Amino acid sequence: MGGDCRPHRGTSRGRATKTQAARGGDRAPISAPRRLDRGFRGRGREVYGGPVTDEQRPYGGGTSDPALKRVRTRHFQRAKEQGIKITGLTSYDYLSASIFDEAGIDFLLVGDSAGNTVFGYDTTIPVTVDQLIPLTAAVVRGASRALVIADMPFGSYENGPDEALRTALRFMKETGAQAVKLEGGVRSAPQITRIVSAGIPVMGHIGFTPQSEHGLGGHIIQGRGEGAQQLLADAHAVEEAGAFAVVMEMVPSEIAGQVTEELSIPTISVGAGPHCDGQLLVWSDWAGFTRGRIPRFVKQYAQIADALLDAANAFREEVESGVYPAPEHEYSE
Repeated sequence: MGGDCRPHRGTSRGRATKTQAARGGDRAPISAPRRLDRGFRGRGREVYGGPVTDEQRPYGGGTSDPALKRVRTRHFQRAKEQGIKITGLTSYDYLSASIFDEAGIDFLLVGDSAGNTVFGYDTTIPVTVDQLIPLTAAVVRGASRALVIADMPFGSYENGPDEALRTALRFMKETGAQAVKLEGGVRSAPQITRIVSAGIPVMGHIGFTPQSEHGLGGHIIQGRGEGAQQLLADAHAVEEAGAFAVVMEMVPSEIAGQVTEELSIPTISVGAGPHCDGQLLVWSDWAGFTRGRIPRFVKQYAQIADALLDAANAFREEVESGVYPAPEHEYSE
């Protein structure tokens, strides 16, 4: 999975987490990061590092049963305990989801960042539930292994726990997503508790929360100075409310490492440094599809925009010159 494999605060590579302590102490240091699906590929005798017996297989069936291959929220907890880095990407359509799923990405977030990347809004605030539901359903159809998480947009949960549950239920019933994500720490704890109590897994999101950018004064790094105590309070509130993991966005790596050490649930970094339990990026940013300025924390692994521009220019030129379509592109009688 990559990432910093030095012992540090916040995973089993350093001191034991609360969960480890409850299970009998620290684990041996891990020299190198491993995949969340370690043991899954190959013969299919193990799934996520542990043997699966016939009795444990959900609904019966053989090792080819897709139910055995899906990343589950419990695998996030196991990854934290074993020092396995978790990988996540955003996705908004069937094709990208199927590619990321084939690559072994652990979870796909159908983020309200679709407001920027799909719908062309300046912020995520205008995004609605009705807009995200078809996108989420498409990603679910494209992912046979990755955990698919639906992002709850601005205005769909702020009115209280009952509204939050109604929104979460819509995503689960109408899209097939396996979890939901919502922003906010202390202020969103009642909503998280209500959703989790209904049996729906929740991923939290603290630090910089894009839906609150106007209240935060813009894209401002969170958790600095006195803000560190608020970040810690938000992190603990999310965990105590029942979230299975929490995203930290645009947070200094030192305080992110402290949060990771103190929490027993996995932390996912979006510009929060290497000491979190996993990393999440907007796919169009790291793939070079986004044009113009990208955040400092993004590493670009491809330049898709340039490739598409070159291809579109070549297509236009060949059509205008009569090169395309050539005889091999025609149907005969």
